[in-house]
Amino acid sequence: MKSNETVILIKDYGKININLREILDKRKLTRNYLARAVNTRFEVIDKWYNNDVEKIDADILARICFVLKCNAEDIVQYCP
Repeated sequence: MKSNETVILIKDYGKININLREILDKRKLTRNYLARAVNTRFEVIDKWYNNDVEKIDADILARICFVLKCNAEDIVQYCP
């Protein structure tokens, strides 16, 4: 195996963007409100808000979608 075949770069596979900031700002909702509404810590919502999520927790995403009455694809987008 060649050395360049073992390294996968972001430019090769794209990335996931979290659009929670845009949704909350548009609706004039705070991170504190959402954290309380989905029953999680502020720090968790803050990571989603700042597009700094390393692993997507499907349960948190489902709760956010329920509270905001939106779909997962409104929040999480794949960018090639």
